[in-house]
Amino acid sequence: MSAVDLLDQAHELLAEFPVVDGHNDLPWALREHVRYDLDRLDIAQDLSAHLHTDIPRLRKGGVGGQFWSVYVRSDVAGDDAVSATLEQIDVVGRLLARYPGDLARALTADDMETARREGRIASLMGAEGGHSINNSLATLRALHTLGVRYMTLTHNDNIAWADSATDVPGVGGLSDFGREVVREMNRTGMLVDLSHVAATTMHDALAVTEAPVIFSHSSARAICDHPRNIPDDVLELLPGNGGVAMATFVPKFILPEAVAWTQSADENLRAHGLHHLDTTPEAMKLHQTFEASHPRPVATASTVADHLDHMRETAGIDHVGIGGDFDGTAFTPAGLEDVAGYPNLIAELLSRKWSRADLSKLTWRNAVRVLRAAQDVAGSLQAQRPASQATLP
Repeated sequence: MSAVDLLDQAHELLAEFPVVDGHNDLPWALREHVRYDLDRLDIAQDLSAHLHTDIPRLRKGGVGGQFWSVYVRSDVAGDDAVSATLEQIDVVGRLLARYPGDLARALTADDMETARREGRIASLMGAEGGHSINNSLATLRALHTLGVRYMTLTHNDNIAWADSATDVPGVGGLSDFGREVVREMNRTGMLVDLSHVAATTMHDALAVTEAPVIFSHSSARAICDHPRNIPDDVLELLPGNGGVAMATFVPKFILPEAVAWTQSADENLRAHGLHHLDTTPEAMKLHQTFEASHPRPVATASTVADHLDHMRETAGIDHVGIGGDFDGTAFTPAGLEDVAGYPNLIAELLSRKWSRADLSKLTWRNAVRVLRAAQDVAGSLQAQRPASQATLP
């Protein structure tokens, strides 16, 4: 079958079973670029000169559901982290109000299905890092009330009750309070997101959770040995848990050759006084200059497909999804440069003999199922126990 035929089939499939993407950092990009001034970056227009994401490219890419990350960098702490998270939630609400014909607020699995029938993009929120609740279960519950439907337990740094994948071990996974956070997330119906956390934290969370978990943007460690990825012994636990691992597109997490290159590029940013996660125009100019003398290893849609093949083989087709991390990374794979690129990945998987049924689970069905399961568990737990009053010692 020709590449054109495969791409046509990909578009046809996505028209019925659009992509639910687990993680997009557009809200933070709007903060960094224009301090949330939506008139200056109107996502109804083509913003390819500035961002990975806008509505025309979401449509072109066959996106039907998006978890918008209400992310706060992990060097923002305490009440400042809570306030910044609220600002992120606010801008998502403003986007929904501004573009009601394209974006639909989704709090439940049924909301997602309604949005799909209406031809709108189901818009959910995920908080990236437990520092966003400042050690307060009441704040966790408040975020859920405001519409946040998953929380990543850590970002790049440890917090008082959970270890990150990219920090030195602190509490050895989850502390007792960290386990209580997971239990309270189960009770409220907020998905436990295990991207960014240490393998010990993954195991501890899977041991205590009563609901399916997600990895909103993580790939397979067996294919690219980076601590941000999921080890096979954790992928093997997902069938018993019911959770979903959503493969990311970030080159330094999927292409072994890109790991060392990105470390050098990050050091170059820091040497110029910028944060290594900065993706502002100033930072990207520095990256471009660096890349001119240090050629960058380039991932492709095939690289991502290698991870998905392994994740499907290890965890099973019911436990895989997609979490691109667009607008949260400086670099993207060839063919997956922005949110318009998902059909290229689906075409690649079709060429590898993924069935239509398998692809419908990858793109839509698995994500909707896991949210519905979390809701069902929450309904049961709320009938059994009150809101937790636990505090961090």
